Amino acid sequence: MQPSRRNFLALAPALLLAFRPASAAEALPNGFHRWELMVNGVAREALVYTPASAKEKAAPVVFIFHGHGGNMRNAGRTFAMHQQWPEAISVYPQGLNTPGRLTDPEGKKPGWQSGVGAQEDRDLKFFDAMLAKLKQDFKVDAKRIYSTGHSNGGGFTYLLWAERGEVFAAVAPSAATSAGLKTDKLKPKPAFHLAGENDPLVKYTWQQMMMNSVRKLNGCDTEGKPWDKLCTEYPSKSGTPFVAFIHPGGHEFHKDAPTLIAKFFKQHPASP
Repeated sequence: MQPSRRNFLALAPALLLAFRPASAAEALPNGFHRWELMVNGVAREALVYTPASAKEKAAPVVFIFHGHGGNMRNAGRTFAMHQQWPEAISVYPQGLNTPGRLTDPEGKKPGWQSGVGAQEDRDLKFFDAMLAKLKQDFKVDAKRIYSTGHSNGGGFTYLLWAERGEVFAAVAPSAATSAGLKTDKLKPKPAFHLAGENDPLVKYTWQQMMMNSVRKLNGCDTEGKPWDKLCTEYPSKSGTPFVAFIHPGGHEFHKDAPTLIAKFFKQHPASP
């Protein structure tokens, strides 16, 4: 059941407080930490939710990347993976100002590198640093590490699949393609792709081509079957299915996406 508008408005100030940057004197919500990591001499930030058991019991990890012009607080509100899967560690990283492929050519807004070597691979190095810190500070279930993101964050998820694919059990890009990537570096992996049929920015035809490529890569059946509302699953004999979540909207992040992404990730730990 969806919360009423009145209840949402009542909660909004608390949510905004929960995900704004924390000063030394500010407390974050229970379970959250604000990380600052130095990567090539640059301070990088992330909001990280960890379940209380993560120091004693191996926990899944989900990396959640905001879109171009977004931020880690917005990703925390919209994806809310810590609510969908409270037993998992949820990592909401903050991007740096980055030229966009489709908007913001001057790079006045935060985002993620679009290809190998862009911005001196600063974001791939940031990911490596975050994963290393997680493994140092907590018990990480190496068979249940995932990545998702919207728009530019979805594109970065595709880049991570190509460049750090051995890390992940499954991925879930939204409103994205692998433009600028060498798709031959992708290895079969369970994948969930969200696309709006009327996306004015990342055209649906572009995303269709990407989804067709992933289905072929994963050795999926030609015919799909219903998986959930608006979702079609294409099974694979190799254990690398593909789920397409096609909605009639545009470039926005669909309200049902967090629940469905969490459901997909829970179903797909890495193979032994």
